[in-house]
Amino acid sequence: MLLAGGLGSRVGLQMPKQLVKIAGRTVLEHTLAAFSAHPDVDEIIIMMAQGHLDAVRAIVRSGGYQKVSQILEGGETRNQTTLLALDALDPECKVLLHDAVRPLVSARIISDCFAALDEYDAVDVAIPSADTIIEVTPQDTIKKIPPRSQLRRGQTPQAFRVSVLQQAYAHAGNDKGFVATDDCTVVLNYLPGVPIGVLPGDERNMKITEPIDIYLAEKLFQLMGSEAPAGRDETDYRRALHGKVMVVFGGSYGIGSDIARLAMEFGAHVSVFSRSATNTHVERRADVVAAATEALAEHGRIDFVVNAAGVLPRGPLLDATEEEVYSATEVNYLAPVFIAQAFHAPLRESRGSLLLFTSSSYTRGRASYSLYSSAKAAIVNLTQALADEWAGDRIRVNCINPERTATPMRTKAFGEEPAGSLLESEAVARASIDTLLGRGTGHVVDLRLTDPLSAAEVTEEPGVTA
Repeated sequence: MLLAGGLGSRVGLQMPKQLVKIAGRTVLEHTLAAFSAHPDVDEIIIMMAQGHLDAVRAIVRSGGYQKVSQILEGGETRNQTTLLALDALDPECKVLLHDAVRPLVSARIISDCFAALDEYDAVDVAIPSADTIIEVTPQDTIKKIPPRSQLRRGQTPQAFRVSVLQQAYAHAGNDKGFVATDDCTVVLNYLPGVPIGVLPGDERNMKITEPIDIYLAEKLFQLMGSEAPAGRDETDYRRALHGKVMVVFGGSYGIGSDIARLAMEFGAHVSVFSRSATNTHVERRADVVAAATEALAEHGRIDFVVNAAGVLPRGPLLDATEEEVYSATEVNYLAPVFIAQAFHAPLRESRGSLLLFTSSSYTRGRASYSLYSSAKAAIVNLTQALADEWAGDRIRVNCINPERTATPMRTKAFGEEPAGSLLESEAVARASIDTLLGRGTGHVVDLRLTDPLSAAEVTEEPGVTA
């Protein structure tokens, strides 16, 4: 149950804050996508602010959110909205009530809430308070300072057995002085014998309330990565890729080669273009257009496009020649722009997917990697911008951010490195295919070693993807 009844008065907007766009999508859609993608969620009901239901219907329709069963008008208060929602629920089911303006909720929190309802009838999510909390008098003097170790900051979702929450609200309805800012308070006050479990939340699970929260959430979305979609078994891969058409740039070696090989093994038709194999220079618009024309002529459609081509210039910027500056910028940044332009039409026709690659150095520029890091940061912004621009065309645009990966380009740059210190190229390729097949868009998918060597044994260099 997504509670989206607020109007955003404290944010100072003329629209509900849940309809503000952050990182390419509305706040509501970020939240909706998190619950829609979770395997434990069977049905989603959205309680929306009065007068804005059509906007939500458009989001649900364009995003294909099939788990959304109802879009209802909320009440004037949080409690009134919950009461309206309870009328639409089966008393025997489990329900999570979540603030729609907490778009950074994690899959782990959602899973924990559902699991905890096997032990508790009511569950809250909270995090420790890093600040000392003071209780004040009406005159703004300190009345009491509770021990911080016993305090938590409440978040959502809050989870309930529906019958228990319905019973609590029935009792609350008989209290003329009833006031509550959340639903666990209702259970606590009106069903005192029901224990409420408390689960660990997450600092990132912030609520967008004040103007600065929009800025902070935007930065968090920009810097934090998403998890790769769950891997499929061989049968699922073959079913999803059989007869599909994939174009791979930079497909002669490394990650691009592994993506092309796996896709072909699973039954896809793959067109591979590279400088060494087909004399395709991705930094030349004419070469990219020619590749699109060739692939369409051969296969009649294009479902997936992958750009794994790249170069890794190293050294102080002052030492870079004009030719090196142009080469690094054109290959690492302009090429993805040309690829996006050339393949938009066939991807729109197939409702397909574009996959780009960034590097762990995109979050912070590093000495001797100024050209590489800045281009990889640009790729993240390009991914998010295109995901927003092309959402109406049903084209998904995502970006893979692998940790240090064993590829020929990396070996050429850094030489041989300790065994086990690098991601395997094929593992990155499988995660890339999972992302291409997934429903998400605008995501930066982080791939990390599950059992890395100690920091002293690992080369402190940015991830290399090509």
